Amino acid sequence: MNFEKLVPNIFYANINEGLKLFVDCLGFHIGHDELQSRQPFCVLERDGLRINLFENAELAKEHNPEFRLVTKDIEEVYRKVSESHPEFLHPNLKEITFRPWGAKEFALMDKQLGIVIQQW
Repeated sequence: MNFEKLVPNIFYANINEGLKLFVDCLGFHIGHDELQSRQPFCVLERDGLRINLFENAELAKEHNPEFRLVTKDIEEVYRKVSESHPEFLHPNLKEITFRPWGAKEFALMDKQLGIVIQQW
């Protein structure tokens, strides 16, 4: 058995909030676009990663995921995010911090989810 990719589904009450975080802040691009449909949906892509964004207020209330994006240059990611979108920096981990488990991390959050940016 061999898996190639994990693709999370993320639900927003307003999909534009997810687009601001992933496209505007983190530099993902829209690979598939059904944003004008009755049930807005899109596939975001970057560096071989894929995320499915859905607009569904009911499911957004039930699902508040947190996940990690691993990088080899956390200082560059932090610089870009803190300069362009500081409002997404998580108040509890708003600076690069060396963690007891040996990783450097900082965190982002919007109304729907948390993202830990990590470098081992």
